[in-house]
Amino acid sequence: MLGLVMRSTGSWYDVKRDDNDSLIRCRLRGKFKIKGLKVTNPIAVGDWVEWEWADDQEGTGLITNILPRENYLIRKSVHKTGHAHMLAANLDQTLLIATLAMPRTSLGFIDRFLVSAETFRIPSRIIFNKSDLLNEDDRELIAALRAIYEPLGYPCLLVSALDGEGMGAVEALLKGRKSLISGHSGVGKSSLVNRIAPDLDLRTSAVSTFANKGVHTTTFAEMFEIAPQTFLIDTPGIKELGLVDIAPEELGHYFPEMRARLGYCKYHNCQHTNEPGCAIKAAVEAQQISFTRYESYLSMLSDQDNRR
Repeated sequence: MLGLVMRSTGSWYDVKRDDNDSLIRCRLRGKFKIKGLKVTNPIAVGDWVEWEWADDQEGTGLITNILPRENYLIRKSVHKTGHAHMLAANLDQTLLIATLAMPRTSLGFIDRFLVSAETFRIPSRIIFNKSDLLNEDDRELIAALRAIYEPLGYPCLLVSALDGEGMGAVEALLKGRKSLISGHSGVGKSSLVNRIAPDLDLRTSAVSTFANKGVHTTTFAEMFEIAPQTFLIDTPGIKELGLVDIAPEELGHYFPEMRARLGYCKYHNCQHTNEPGCAIKAAVEAQQISFTRYESYLSMLSDQDNRR
């Protein structure tokens, strides 16, 4: 039988039956490995799986096979060295929730997230939440960020999950798609989901004013069908976003503004740092590529602090 993984708690999975939409609590039969990757979770929310009834009296199931994935979003595991953790699979789009304060989302973090999605060309959008807290200078900064990201194919929305500003546009984006919502703890992911689908009543917490950091309220990744064929995946807040399995010579391919210029460098293996005749550096100097984006590229290339 076929099923769609709706929730993962590590050892158990809630699987939605393909024939009648009921949820079955399942565990894995045996071990699954992903070729070329060491992961802490072999099955992710959004996976299509084959399952069968377990030989017990509790009505549980056994997952016997994972169907091929169209794509997935992955990051370095923060708990197990040398391993990766899959956030979700088979996505139509990602929504990165960002805030200018309480807590602040850095441009480095935004760029790392976008690069992770670009590895499978997953369409991404940036949702700037907490517009109710912004002053005029903040709104000018949002406009400047839109000028950086929207020409690259990353539409930006300014919303407030508290008072509802812009939420109609978010709901329109979600319709008929399987969307992952992600971001730092405290940016208002759960509040945003509650505004869209109040029946879910997800737990929320206030941001710590002492550290200006969020508090984890989502413990496990979970997918909700908020309308027919409209799925929303809520994930735990991400503090660190380490990139996985991206070679230095490949990194530029995941920056759209660099990808369009990669054939114009003097050297075919140019890494766009100190090489002469580099088309990317020339574009940065000509302000055709954002300096902050180039800084993010250099940070990822050297694998510096991935919490930026």
